[in-house]
Amino acid sequence: MERLHRGRRPLSTPIPEEDLRLSVVIPVFNEEATLEDCVARVLAEDTPKEIILVDDGSTDRSPEILRELEGRDGVKVVRHDRNLGKGSALRSGFAAASGNVVLIQDADLEYDPEDYPALLKPIVQGKADVVYGSRFLVREYARVHLYTHYLGNRFLTFLSNLVTGLNLTDMETCYKVFRRDVVDRLSLKSRRFDVEPEITAKVARMRCRIYEVPISYAGRDFSEGKKISWKDGLVAIWAILKFRFTD
Repeated sequence: MERLHRGRRPLSTPIPEEDLRLSVVIPVFNEEATLEDCVARVLAEDTPKEIILVDDGSTDRSPEILRELEGRDGVKVVRHDRNLGKGSALRSGFAAASGNVVLIQDADLEYDPEDYPALLKPIVQGKADVVYGSRFLVREYARVHLYTHYLGNRFLTFLSNLVTGLNLTDMETCYKVFRRDVVDRLSLKSRRFDVEPEITAKVARMRCRIYEVPISYAGRDFSEGKKISWKDGLVAIWAILKFRFTD
C-alpha cells in the first residue's frame, strides 16, 4: 500500500539504478550495543551506498567503535565534541553526504535496512521527492509496544497532518528518504527530536511529492536504551505549531 500527497510540482525525473548514489546518514549517541551490527547490516544491503556516521558526543564505547569502522570503504565519520541532538547530527550528516538520494537510518536496530529497495523505489521511478517509511503500514513484522506510545505517535501525526494538510500515517518515523535537491533546501533549525515535525512541515511547504511505504519495525523499550520520552512529545507539539508559520 502506498499513499500519495499530490502537490503542484511537476513529476521528478527518474533516477536510473546505475546513476543512484545513496547516502545513509546515521546519528550516533551512546549506541555501543548495536552500532557495529547496524553498520554491518547497512553494508550488507545490496544498494551501492556511502555511510555517514555522526558521533553526537557519545560517552560510551561508540567513539572507539567508530574509529574502527572509519577505515572501511564507503564509511565516513563526522564528530561533535558534545551532544547537540538528533537535529544537529542530521545537519552535519546531510552536509557530509555526496549522494543524489539521502536516507536517514537510526543506529539502534529498530529499523531494517532490507526495506531500502521499497523506500527507494518511488524516488528511483521519478514518482516522489520524499519517501516516509511507515511503522503503521506493516510490511513483515512490527514489535508490539505500550498502547500509550502508539497513541502518542498517532496524535503527533494527526496534529502534524492538521497543520500541514498531509495525510501521513507516521510523521515521527526515522525512515525518511529525500532527493538531494530537497535536502539542500531543508535548512534545518531544530537541534533535537523536534527535527521530525520540522522536516515534515518544510517538505509540505515545498510542495514535495511525498510517498509512504510500509516497513518492518522492531522498536526498543526504555530498558533497552530507547531515548525519546514524553517531554520530547511536548517539544514536538510546539515544533508542529511553530514550523507551521515560521522557517
